Amino acid sequence: MYPEPLDPRHTALIIVDLQNDFLHPDGAYARGGDTNPDAVALPERVAPLAKRLKQAGGLVAATRFTLWPDAQGEPMISSHLKALRPFLARGDFAPGSHGQANVEAIAPHVDVSVDKVAYSGFFNTQLDWVLKKAGITSVIVCGIVTNGGVASTVRDAHMRDYHILVLEDGCAAFKRATHDTAIADMASIATVTDCASIITLLG
Repeated sequence: MYPEPLDPRHTALIIVDLQNDFLHPDGAYARGGDTNPDAVALPERVAPLAKRLKQAGGLVAATRFTLWPDAQGEPMISSHLKALRPFLARGDFAPGSHGQANVEAIAPHVDVSVDKVAYSGFFNTQLDWVLKKAGITSVIVCGIVTNGGVASTVRDAHMRDYHILVLEDGCAAFKRATHDTAIADMASIATVTDCASIITLLG
């Protein structure tokens, strides 16, 4: 099933954007009426794997989508995102805010968080530096959304020669068909698996 051995000491779980403003009932997306039940269910599914990997000597890294404020305190939002999510406003995904933070279920297990401004967890962040410094050669990727942040992070990990595993049941998109298509597409460069299989593999 796995094209390379999985040594937990050289493995990182990358949790993409499981943040309060995306998933919490009081978060920005919920306030904007843009909730995603499939995504809300992810933290409780991913947390046991994060805990087990840490126990086995692995690393848990989380990406946090961030809207940096300009000189007037207004969020610097790309025109693309603003068109898709017009409800995003001052304070949403702000650095250091409750909304930007990792959700409660995964927060205790995260070793490193990196703040990002685009889809990929590698774009303009220190994620690659951290992984290389920690001796990581394999990454297990999960989070939201499957066809956005997850797929972009997986593609960039592939370009950096990591051995990649994608958790099919650890990701979600706004539509099931979109999720399925993205998973099938990533299967060309990554091993598609699930949370329970990795927990079993770690013993």
